[in-house]
Amino acid sequence: MKGIKQRLNNGEVLLGTFLSLGNALSAEIIANAGFDWVIVDIEHGLGSEADVINQLLGLKNTSVSAIIRVEGYQRQRINRVLDAGADGVMCPRIENAEEALLVARAMQYPPEGTRGVAKMIRAAKYGDDFDAYRKAASEELLGVIQIETKEALNHLDAIAAIEGVDVLFIGPSDLSMALGIFGQTTHPLFIETVDKIIAAAKRAGKHVGILLANPADLKKYHDLGIQFFACGTDASFLNTGAKQTIEALKKSKASV
Repeated sequence: MKGIKQRLNNGEVLLGTFLSLGNALSAEIIANAGFDWVIVDIEHGLGSEADVINQLLGLKNTSVSAIIRVEGYQRQRINRVLDAGADGVMCPRIENAEEALLVARAMQYPPEGTRGVAKMIRAAKYGDDFDAYRKAASEELLGVIQIETKEALNHLDAIAAIEGVDVLFIGPSDLSMALGIFGQTTHPLFIETVDKIIAAAKRAGKHVGILLANPADLKKYHDLGIQFFACGTDASFLNTGAKQTIEALKKSKASV
C-alpha cells in the first residue's frame, strides 16, 4: 500500500481526482500528471470489475493511491475491490452509524471485521505475502464515507466515531440538492453544513474531504480544516481539453 492514511495523519494536504471512464490508459495519464490519489468510480463511472483491475494495473508503478468508490455498503463488493488491491474504499450516501459500521467492518478481517479470507488475491501478491498484507490492511486501508443526505447530518458524530471511518467526504452536488439549494455552494446553509461536518470530524479525530468545482476554492476550504481534496474527473479533463484546443484552432483558422 502507498501510505495515504499515514500522510493524512501527518497533516499533508492531498490532491486527487475521479476516474469515471473505466479506462486503464486514462488512469495512467492521470497518475503521471501528479495527483496524490484517485477515486476509481464504480458508482457513477463506467466499466466492469475487469476495468477496475486494469485501472489498478495502470496505477501500479506510481505513487498514486487508488481508492474505489463502490455503489453501497454491501460486504461482498467491498471485499472484492480490496482483494483486487485498492488502498481504500469510498462509500456513498451513508446515512447513519449502522451503515458506516458495515463499511468499516467489511474492510477488516476478523475479529475486528467481516472481510472474507482468501490468500490467493492480487492484494496479497497471489498468496506470496498474505500475512504482511493482513497487517497492512488493518493499519493502512482508508475508509471514506460520503456525507450527502439530510439524514446523515443527523448522525454526524455517531458516523465519525466509528473505528475505520477515516474521512468524511462532502459531495457538494448531492448535499446541496438534499438541502434544497442545488449547486449553491456559497449559500449560508451550505457553508453552515460544511462547518458542522468539519466540527464532527474534529471531535472524533477524523479527516474531511471535499470535491472542488474550482481549484481556487482549495484555500477557502483548507482554512476551514479540510485537507483531502478532489477536483475533476478524467472525463472532464478530456472534455475541457478537447474544447479548449478546438476553440484555439478555430480562432487561429479564422485569421488564415
